Amino acid sequence: MKITIRVFICAGVFALLLIAWTLVLNTKSTAEKQLLLINEATSMMSDGIYIKAVVLLEEAAGYDSVHSIQAENELKKTYLSLIEKRGFSRKYSALLDKQMSRKIVEPNVFIEAAEFYLSTSKVQEALNILKTGIEKTGDAGIISFYESSRYVYEINRTAYENATAIFNKTIQVQQDGKWGIASDDGVIVVPCIYDKISTFDKSRTIVKSGDEIYSVDRDNNRVAIADKRVIDFNNFAENRVSIFFDGNWVRATGDFELGSSMFEDIGMYSGGYAAAKTNGKWGVIDLSDKWLIPAEFDEIIVDELGRCYAQDAVFVRRGNRVFLFSNGTFTDNSYEDAHPFGEEGFAAVKLHNKWGYIDKNGNEIIPYIFETALSFGQHMAAVKIGDYWGYINIKGEIVIEPIFHETKSFSGGCAPVLTERGWQILTLLEYKKGVSL
Repeated sequence: MKITIRVFICAGVFALLLIAWTLVLNTKSTAEKQLLLINEATSMMSDGIYIKAVVLLEEAAGYDSVHSIQAENELKKTYLSLIEKRGFSRKYSALLDKQMSRKIVEPNVFIEAAEFYLSTSKVQEALNILKTGIEKTGDAGIISFYESSRYVYEINRTAYENATAIFNKTIQVQQDGKWGIASDDGVIVVPCIYDKISTFDKSRTIVKSGDEIYSVDRDNNRVAIADKRVIDFNNFAENRVSIFFDGNWVRATGDFELGSSMFEDIGMYSGGYAAAKTNGKWGVIDLSDKWLIPAEFDEIIVDELGRCYAQDAVFVRRGNRVFLFSNGTFTDNSYEDAHPFGEEGFAAVKLHNKWGYIDKNGNEIIPYIFETALSFGQHMAAVKIGDYWGYINIKGEIVIEPIFHETKSFSGGCAPVLTERGWQILTLLEYKKGVSL
């Protein structure tokens, strides 16, 4: 009985060894055959016989062995040599997709794929590939290539006499002396027929036509009308608009329901706060008229839309110095001037007659080297160099050359820029179909 068990054990071990040896032999045979096909195809390629080399390399790439990547790389060369012929562009991109989808992939494959899509003007596809490569590999080379490619842009053909900064993917624009609302791709939403118009929020905008002040929706339907004693208004946000009523500025909703507090002036709400003036001094109030910053300053720094608050930070002026109020307290440094923070990024501040950038803790991020500058919108900031404006990235590097007469901050991948034709919309191609960073 023991002998029989030993025989079975020996037979089993022998069978396993035979299977393993067979697998080794087969693997070696596959690798050798694959290498033979590659060498034969390479010889044909050196003679310019690409069409036949393709057949051999496609067979070689179909095997799974140590030479598979080599076979695929040689195959890509033949596809590129035949790229103008029908079907080979698709084959090349399909092979790139196959390589990029593997769990382990060389970073240069993502760069190769991005270069191919950029060469065919498919910028969005190229940038998406690079972002995937960054997520998958963290490779510095891919990051560098992405940074050098992400600022490709186009400018909308439509030009306006005037335009404001972008808010809620819309822009206040002026044509023939009248104001309306355009989407951030430059398409008119509310026609330019009004004497004055506010920012667009909560599906409406506040307008002035002659002696009337009322709100209209996206289809230009009148939805609410103000009391005839209302003679002026500021920008509309967070369902709040400040209106000039009976000699005072008062908060109101989009339906012109009045608040109880009166001020000498009120800015535009952002993040639940607005600049407000009372007794000749400025402070910052919340939506219930409580003071975040008491009204004891000569000025609260606001942007062109009237916003002062973002990233828990506000700039205030006392005398000829500007101070940063951040996270409930004042920082140590003071400045000659400043622009409010945007929703993300750094704020532009002026010191020693030059502009640079700080974070919300007051730390210097980009040196004071610019003649004029705006705060960051998304990952870029507008700066003036000589007579023209361009854009820098968060490293302070010029990424869009200074060729514009004037610029606004970026929002949603778009920015109004002043060209020889008027105000036009610059759009990063990465964002053209809503792709975000």
